[in-house]
Amino acid sequence: AALALDNGLARTPPMGWLHWERFLCGTDCAADPRRCVSEQLFVEMADRMAADGWRDAGYEFICIDDCWMAPTRDEHGRLRADPKRFPGGIRKLADYVHSKGLKLGIYSDVGNKTCAGFPGSYNHYDLDAQTFASWGVDLLKFDGCNSGSLELLAEGYRHMSLALNKTGRSIVYSCEWPFYLRPVQQPNYTEIKQYCNHWRNFYDVYDSWSSIKGILDWTALHQDSIVKIAGPGGWNDPDMALVIGNFGLSWDQSVTQMAMWAIMAAPLFMSNDLRRISPEAKCLLQNKEVIAINQDPLGKQGYQIAKDKNFQLWERPLSGQAYAVAVLNQQEIGGPQNFTFSLTFLGNGLACNPACSIRQVLPASRDWGIYSWISSLSVEVNPTGTVLLKV
Repeated sequence: AALALDNGLARTPPMGWLHWERFLCGTDCAADPRRCVSEQLFVEMADRMAADGWRDAGYEFICIDDCWMAPTRDEHGRLRADPKRFPGGIRKLADYVHSKGLKLGIYSDVGNKTCAGFPGSYNHYDLDAQTFASWGVDLLKFDGCNSGSLELLAEGYRHMSLALNKTGRSIVYSCEWPFYLRPVQQPNYTEIKQYCNHWRNFYDVYDSWSSIKGILDWTALHQDSIVKIAGPGGWNDPDMALVIGNFGLSWDQSVTQMAMWAIMAAPLFMSNDLRRISPEAKCLLQNKEVIAINQDPLGKQGYQIAKDKNFQLWERPLSGQAYAVAVLNQQEIGGPQNFTFSLTFLGNGLACNPACSIRQVLPASRDWGIYSWISSLSVEVNPTGTVLLKV
């Protein structure tokens, strides 16, 4: 079992774009052709990813989520794309995406129906894995709706992992397994990592501060059980959708999501409209220093080390004996506040011993200079904002 997911993939958290959150389950292309889940949408996003610097920044996957399928399987029992919305089929779309230097992700479900009611993979795991491989798919997001029981859920996730490996194609495996277990039992993350490249732990991310805050609070509360299992080949997914560039987050809250997803070593999958994204959101999402923290090859997930009223202090060990440090201000009233902490807090006292250089990465990039081990640092942070440092 320990070798079940022997695919050598996701050595760093995967990065890309997916349609869920921003485009949901839009299927009426006649009424709203630019916002429905269709071949046209993914072609246009692939064009933008290649032309506007997203691919070069590291965002390599373009992912189809729920609602891409026809209502029924074909006469051979195979899944098929909705013929009106995907007239060329998934193979043609994959070829186009690959021609842009990108990779294609797709969605299915461990149960007999997807969350939106389309055909699920139950009793078809091997066939569906072969189908996805034959289409040239590079990632599978495997949801957990309508599975019947926890035993069937677990068996389905294991079976699909083995089925994907058997195809001989490199397919990143994104699971929702622990999210569906948690209401009933504590997930066995050691087992889950044997089968999955990354796994969802919490509710769908929404385009709102309350959603981002809820994910961060949940992660801090459960960090003792989830942080230690993350690493090259397998990552905790706080819900991979970055909603930066949409409607619900202020600028400071957008900075917080980008900084904290980097600290958490989370998969970075944007869900926004790249055809009409603001220059500010684009600059934040393509920030090379933040992406380098997220993609750090040491592969250790960050964690909360201190909490004081509305402030939280997080750190993430990085390669080269460096640390990423985030100071998060969750207060939602008033103006900027200062948080002061001793540098001896960082890295169990080792990060700044005997001295360290500190660079601010977000919300703007600037050097802070050299500090000694016994120094204190005072950081001014806007309400619902984060200051991200590299030590």
